[in-house]
Amino acid sequence: MTQFSILRSVLWAPTIAMSWLWGLGFFYAIHVTLTHGWLAFAAFATANITGLFLFGWVLGAPNRDPAAIFRQVQSAYGGIFLLCQLGAVALTIFGFVAYVWQPLFGGDAAIMVGLLVLMGCAIGHALPLVRLKLLHVVMLLVGITAAGVALTGLPVKANLPNVPLASFDATFYGLVIPTLVGFLLGPWMDVQQWQRVLEIHREGGSVRVAYGAGSLLFCGLLCLNAVLAGSAGLITFTSADGVAQAQPAVALALAGSGSGLAILAYLVWSVVAALTTIDSFYVATRWHLGALTERSLSPLLAFVPAGLVSSPLWLLAAAAGVAGLALSAQLSQIALMLPFATLLVGGAGCLVCEVLGATRRYDPVLCYLIGLAAMLIFLIGHVAPIPAFVAGAPLLALIGAFPMLGQLLFGAPPEVATRLAPMPSGPIPTRVELVPRNENVPSPSTNTSLSHGFDGQTFVMKLMPTYDDTNSVGNVYFANYVRWVGKARELFFNICMPDFDLKTTSYYVLTKSFNHDFRREASEFDPVTVRIRIARHNRKFVTLAHEIHSESQGLLGRGEQSLMFVDTEQYRPLDIPRDIISGFLPYWPKESPHLGETPDVAGLPTRAAQNSI
Repeated sequence: MTQFSILRSVLWAPTIAMSWLWGLGFFYAIHVTLTHGWLAFAAFATANITGLFLFGWVLGAPNRDPAAIFRQVQSAYGGIFLLCQLGAVALTIFGFVAYVWQPLFGGDAAIMVGLLVLMGCAIGHALPLVRLKLLHVVMLLVGITAAGVALTGLPVKANLPNVPLASFDATFYGLVIPTLVGFLLGPWMDVQQWQRVLEIHREGGSVRVAYGAGSLLFCGLLCLNAVLAGSAGLITFTSADGVAQAQPAVALALAGSGSGLAILAYLVWSVVAALTTIDSFYVATRWHLGALTERSLSPLLAFVPAGLVSSPLWLLAAAAGVAGLALSAQLSQIALMLPFATLLVGGAGCLVCEVLGATRRYDPVLCYLIGLAAMLIFLIGHVAPIPAFVAGAPLLALIGAFPMLGQLLFGAPPEVATRLAPMPSGPIPTRVELVPRNENVPSPSTNTSLSHGFDGQTFVMKLMPTYDDTNSVGNVYFANYVRWVGKARELFFNICMPDFDLKTTSYYVLTKSFNHDFRREASEFDPVTVRIRIARHNRKFVTLAHEIHSESQGLLGRGEQSLMFVDTEQYRPLDIPRDIISGFLPYWPKESPHLGETPDVAGLPTRAAQNSI
């Protein structure tokens, strides 16, 4: 690597560290230092830093394409990514109110939280990630400076010796396994980190260098808060769930010191940490939801604007609601940290296994059910208290990942196909029962030269070429293959949408592209079968795959055609109309196999240059 490439990679370290700080690392570093000592903080920080570093190290391996990996896992694990972001923002709002604003100023924090959230969303909306990383460099310098000023304003009587080297008890030992599991798997659930890895790789930087530097910087930020905690001294209160909380110790110590400058400085440091979480949340969630919406198979998108579905604001509102409930119930921070060590663990474990090469055997419902059971066991152990229950809950949650984990450790069983089987390359059986799916459509013609209907999700048309279809040489004229595919497509369309009327329709279905690979020749009176199916689609385009077979020659050729939709007035490209989705829904691919970019619609041909169904 060149020095410039290394420098460009290191420049990502501030945004990596700040986006991972959350309300979780920011305040829990204070709590664990004061309640369990410096060695406990070292253990907490080591698990946290190691998880972040390993995430970048694995995805940054040579010859590994993070973008291809993320396209493969994004839809399947989309729920985990969204729940993780909800938890991150809820923790940030909860921590800022409970451990900064109320100890420093008391009273209602709704206006300040609203301002904080709006600022973060505005920054995230205005700046793409490549510019946001530069802003985070500046915000990091401001935050560290403010933390230093706050440190100088803490009372002199509260000093480092007040914090023991170690104060381990049953509660600490019970939290060791949840801490390890939560922090080692945490970055894999965080779509903010995935987006950073993809952007670093795209611009030619080193993911490993960036995350190595980011982990070290993150370690420094945790140590900074631990030093603030040590200077503040042990000040705790008990939450409604019976947990002694030391997270607000720094704010309480500063409030008692009466130093206005130090109080303001600590507020600035807390605001910086919160803003860099919220703006990163907004950018990453909009990016993630936008991609999911683009590839979604849901017919609801024909009724709900895609921009509304892909907006991060609804997830932000849910996070604010969760934080509000936790604040009104006066819960401890660990109540909001709990899902990261239980509910999401099974899915996150499957995700890591798949990235490392295991065949996907992820059952989200099973993983969530086991995760909920683990949450209940954790809560019982937390309230009772029974440390063994707390320690065992994350291990129970990992059961959902055991099938894939077993593949990595003991060898993979034969792969089970999860997508539609490809169309056969050999001759089609001569006896296929063709049953039209729509009872309102008349039965196929009794003419033996043509019959059609569905065979599963594939539309099949059988015909008998005659001399009329051949050229002067005696074989079938090449253009007739295209004509047959067009006829099959129209019959497919007619069965799915028998009420379609070209005179009253508000849209046209146009052929954007067509290709066919000729393999063999057919001749007169050699029965031919045309098979056509929906191969893939996104919000605007549908790709139909076709194959043509003969009984004597086998595969004659195969190809694809891309369909698009335009309005009948100005011929503007449209999303797939909802009646198209409704009519063709039984024949959509079970799992969208397309992973590429949306086809370019620039330079859309005029109506005269297109073919409409």
